[in-house]
Amino acid sequence: MRFLRFLGRLLVVLIGVAIVLAVVSLFLPREVTVTRSILIDAPPEKIFPHIDSLQQAQQWSPWSGVDPEMTVSFTGPESGVGNRMEWTSADPRVGSGSQEITESLPNERVATALDFGDMGLATAWLDLAAATGGTEVTWGLRADMGLNPVGRYMGLMMDRWVGADYERGLERLKEIVEAG
Repeated sequence: MRFLRFLGRLLVVLIGVAIVLAVVSLFLPREVTVTRSILIDAPPEKIFPHIDSLQQAQQWSPWSGVDPEMTVSFTGPESGVGNRMEWTSADPRVGSGSQEITESLPNERVATALDFGDMGLATAWLDLAAATGGTEVTWGLRADMGLNPVGRYMGLMMDRWVGADYERGLERLKEIVEAG
């Protein structure tokens, strides 16, 4: 009898905690934005070809070498709007999805639509801005976490997770562009 009473109280506490976590999630940000920037010692026109083609971006992408078993396919034009990439990976660090260039402003900006399947949708962009000493490249991501409480809690970690990858990718882009 005592054990059943304990289990009943434990169940009430667990339900209470779940309710509190769900209510708190409603006050967490729905939209998540991650940005990272780097200064590259080159003019925008030297950088743009590396970001306006998803095929070229594989050279500096922080995810391109994570899963050697990953399959990647490209469709559409070689660069610019409509250039599309689909990938499939069993590795949870890579997952499966697609990315398509939706905006391409020469030497200024490339924006893409990302579809991570069950993980949701996002938009990403790379902006080029002339700066003293070269070009400032800013890589950004925006995702709507919706009303999903788990998604909103994960959104709190997004800057740390994606930001580190973006920093690594921008460093690789800098090395490639500056090496000529």
